[in-house]
Amino acid sequence: MRPQLIGSSSAVREIEQEIEYARQSDAKVLIMGESGVGKEVVASLIHYDSRRRHAPFIPINCAGVPDSLLESELFGHVRGSFTDAHRDKKGWIEQGRGGTVFLDEVGEMSVRMQAILLRFLESGEIQRVGADRSDSVVDVRVIAATNRSLWAEVADKRFREDLFYRLNVIHIVIPPLRERKDDVAPLVDFFLRQSSEAHHVPMPALHQDTLDRLLEYSWPGNVRELKNVAERLVVRARSAVLLPEELPKEILARTGQPLAASAAPASPLVSDQLYDRLVRDGQSFWVAVYEPFMSRDLTRDDLRGVVSRGLEQTRGSYKMLLELFNVPAGDYKKLLAFLRKHQCHMPFQKFRSLSVRPESIGIVATRIRGNGQHEREPLSVMPSSSRREQATRH
Repeated sequence: MRPQLIGSSSAVREIEQEIEYARQSDAKVLIMGESGVGKEVVASLIHYDSRRRHAPFIPINCAGVPDSLLESELFGHVRGSFTDAHRDKKGWIEQGRGGTVFLDEVGEMSVRMQAILLRFLESGEIQRVGADRSDSVVDVRVIAATNRSLWAEVADKRFREDLFYRLNVIHIVIPPLRERKDDVAPLVDFFLRQSSEAHHVPMPALHQDTLDRLLEYSWPGNVRELKNVAERLVVRARSAVLLPEELPKEILARTGQPLAASAAPASPLVSDQLYDRLVRDGQSFWVAVYEPFMSRDLTRDDLRGVVSRGLEQTRGSYKMLLELFNVPAGDYKKLLAFLRKHQCHMPFQKFRSLSVRPESIGIVATRIRGNGQHEREPLSVMPSSSRREQATRH
């Protein structure tokens, strides 16, 4: 079944134009975008609109197969090449002969596997694991995708430059859903209809306030998250019209004002909560921020927010930020690399002339009293008179 590209934004129109260019040739395609934006949908459309539509389309998740098995799965193996190789086996690429192989998350490949893939792309020859020579030449189109910035990976020597240019013939970038809000309404309508048909229930309508909340939400999980939310709304619908209070808690917590029916006070910003856990509670940045961010429980906006709070306190100094966020001094380059990789490295210049928030001063003073000793002078940017008063109290 041919997939659909749903949306009315200018970004979707540009992607459709790139698909049109790609389907007319067998050129390699590199699709880049965050997880959940629909990279496989775009790859499928290129295949099903091309001359290869009657041959197989084989998606391969490179991140889902251990590196020790990926070579065998891609290129096949011969009998006896390893313990469980009881017979010759064709790899996925050979099974896709005449069609298209979609290498999803190609940025997760090891450098060794990148070299093996590059050899195949240059010659088209298949050499099965355990074979002493190439077996055959396979006519297959390769479309690759990644949620990483391969330019940064090449710069950091984690992705081969020659492989990047070999794959990057036709380049398609899919923006995250938060940058194309015009697509939210048609996507919600499509997934509500699809889920209603799948569960054999009437399709509910959206109250305007509910749609407003969905439009305001940042969608860190992109289209995949929206699809799951739509299905959840369908199976839990209490009436023919979906009201705001039926939305998941994570959407209500990050959009609009508190519901009138709720007696709970408004939650503080996520970045403020994180900042308190780091500075007041003494948790490590790697535990309180890095781990939930990598698990996609935090958004880039959350990360930028907590880093901005810290840089306000340190007047733009990233080295002082290490101490504030309980990060070992030896992790300085690691922290900067992480922030740059996820576009959360904030220019320090704009923080140089800012005044420190009063509540930040209180938090720093509390840490000094709790530790029973003075922190290093640069950590506290309190006025000199305040520091003298504090020294007198001690």
